[in-house]
Amino acid sequence: VPACCAKAEPAAANFSDKSLYLTESKWTTDVGKNITLGELKGRPQVVIMFFASCQYACPILLHDLTRIETALPAKLRGKVGFTLVTFDTRRDTPEALAKFRETRNLPVANWTLLHGESDDVLELAALLGVKYKEEATGQFAHSNIITVLNADGEIVQQLVGLGQDIQPVVQQLEKLLTN
Repeated sequence: VPACCAKAEPAAANFSDKSLYLTESKWTTDVGKNITLGELKGRPQVVIMFFASCQYACPILLHDLTRIETALPAKLRGKVGFTLVTFDTRRDTPEALAKFRETRNLPVANWTLLHGESDDVLELAALLGVKYKEEATGQFAHSNIITVLNADGEIVQQLVGLGQDIQPVVQQLEKLLTN
């Protein structure tokens, strides 16, 4: 059969029904690249939902991610992705996220900052178990959850709260990378 006539298998065929990478949502990175979550496949991801102008919880969540990255053995650090998804779809444009990356010195190689449309953000938040609500002040009340995804986008661990013991997450990542 000529290649032109071969039936194309959908990309989703590679993921289990538990994979967040099955979602069809579209995202824009802080460097202006349009992606789907499935493009994060291939290495474990540590994911948070946040908003850049947060003054309280989000800086602590970000610090927890950098603690996780630092606690990983040096040879494994580049093999883990860190993904920050904003729920402030109005203010956290890709350009604003690029400034946030620069201000926080987040490396491009393994840190991904994502902006999406409101419906896509709501869907991902529901899948991650993150609740959020915009307040009259423009700030957001939100859950503080760090989610570990395996290389196929399946949730394998969640850490709830701020400033928690990161060792279980580090151990999970080491396990994912050495199996």
